[in-house]
Amino acid sequence: MPCQLNLSSDEKMVTSPVLYWEHLTRVANNPRLWIPSEEYEGRVHLLEENPNSSNKSLLLKSVQWEDTGKYLCKVTITTEKDKSLRMRGNETLLMIYDAMTFNLPEHNDSLLRCEVNVTRGPGFVLSILRDGRKPQTVDSAPGAAVTLLTHVTLSETVLLRGGGEYECQLHLNEDLVVKSIIHYLSTAGEGGGAGEIVLTPWPTVVSESGVVEFPEPWLLYVLHLLVPFAFLLGLVTSLLCRR
Repeated sequence: MPCQLNLSSDEKMVTSPVLYWEHLTRVANNPRLWIPSEEYEGRVHLLEENPNSSNKSLLLKSVQWEDTGKYLCKVTITTEKDKSLRMRGNETLLMIYDAMTFNLPEHNDSLLRCEVNVTRGPGFVLSILRDGRKPQTVDSAPGAAVTLLTHVTLSETVLLRGGGEYECQLHLNEDLVVKSIIHYLSTAGEGGGAGEIVLTPWPTVVSESGVVEFPEPWLLYVLHLLVPFAFLLGLVTSLLCRR
């Protein structure tokens, strides 16, 4: 969560700044990120440990649905020019999404469904594309409430009409947040849904820079390690058989 202290060139701090981070959405409990109150204990870390640093941004770990909402940083400083004063940063809005599921519904191989839990409120949009185009939608849930205060479930279902690449996308406003891709091989032509999924859907997260981050291929690494072992085992077996 960003918080940057900006001072003019003629202002000089005489003491280390005092930082306050507040969760504005949960004012009833008066929760503080910094200095952390009980619900944030052990989950909040300063990006810059130097107390005199102008960077007062925070890293929030083990994010929970209850963390959703607006946050505000305040910094109290003492300068040679203006003495003691408190500065307010811009509000930071934290919105959360859960793991995406994208697969065939149970007992129905003619449909393809995508679901994801997201922060309650406007902004998140879920959509399914087939070969880059939007197919016919069977149903679409704009936000079925899971709880009254935290998150909702977005859901979209489409008919499987022929093979191709089906892609489920989650957008936050205009930004692509996460997507999952299925390659579907049809065995019944365009009129039916019978077919075979030839690639298991694997969600990929799109970073802020727009670069897609793929998971590490650990299985491939293990197979590479097993190849020389299998070769050595075969060589030893061959030598023993000759004896």
